[in-house]
Amino acid sequence: QVQLVESGGGLVQAGGSLRLSCAASGSPVSINAMAWYRQAPGKQRELVAMISRGGSTNYADFVKGRFTISRDNAKNTVDLQMNSLKPEDTAVYYCAKESAWGGFAYWGQGTQVTVSS
Repeated sequence: QVQLVESGGGLVQAGGSLRLSCAASGSPVSINAMAWYRQAPGKQRELVAMISRGGSTNYADFVKGRFTISRDNAKNTVDLQMNSLKPEDTAVYYCAKESAWGGFAYWGQGTQVTVSS
């Protein structure tokens, strides 16, 4: 049974930084793609960053140059370093894991990130 648990959210001022962490159990983070999504109130969930099985990364345009996704196979975690945060980054951030048959089928419970202006 795959479980994902996010941590590291909180309240930060604009321009500040936060580091989110996703701890996985039941399956190695290295064997499938992992991603961070976010959902702001009244908006659809959107992809923030993804790291493939091979380690390549992709970012949404609105976080390029500010956010970095990384994977620690030994700890079985995936982190999201968020710098230069903006009020529009305020959202619940979710960790997701790709299933063996494709698609992000496993999700964490989410962690709230609030950026004050």
